[in-house]
Amino acid sequence: MKKAAIDDVEPDNLGTNSSCRKLSDVVETSELTLNHYSLAPGEGFPGGLHTHMDQEEVFAILEGEATFETMDGEVTVRKGEVIRFSPGEFQSGKNESDEELVALALGAPRETSDIRIPVNCPECDHDDLRVNTDAAGILFVCPSCEREHVPRDCPHCSHADLSVTRKGGRTVTVCEKCESVFENPPLED
Repeated sequence: MKKAAIDDVEPDNLGTNSSCRKLSDVVETSELTLNHYSLAPGEGFPGGLHTHMDQEEVFAILEGEATFETMDGEVTVRKGEVIRFSPGEFQSGKNESDEELVALALGAPRETSDIRIPVNCPECDHDDLRVNTDAAGILFVCPSCEREHVPRDCPHCSHADLSVTRKGGRTVTVCEKCESVFENPPLED
């Protein structure tokens, strides 16, 4: 048995007034990732539109409400509700309300190594790219042809924070700073 007070865990800042408290190590989970999120209005869970091919995710809403974007549209999850995303099911979540959002996010198995974004490979047109991160940064790899693609900063404002989202029924990449929209993510040549 392992017990911990959530407020005693040092938070990682996600935005102006948003944070994530990573609880897995504190309670020594072996098969489960456990995170406590506090998101201010307008803030979102990290990652943009993505899926874990090797992990299911469950979000339990403790306060406020979350709006999850999926390939089929938006789903609102309110206080006292939970939502599950199967491996391979694309999603991103955000606090679109005027109140604070507090949620627990659970993922199983604990380790995930196959995270993907719904962007077609420029080489072979495969319908998603695997996201690889290491000390050198982010790299997109096609799971079909294995071609590597290096993301670029926003060509309009040079901001590095670009995210994949759905607009008008199609998948696009948006700059978080200047809000430029790209049909395809900017990639290095």
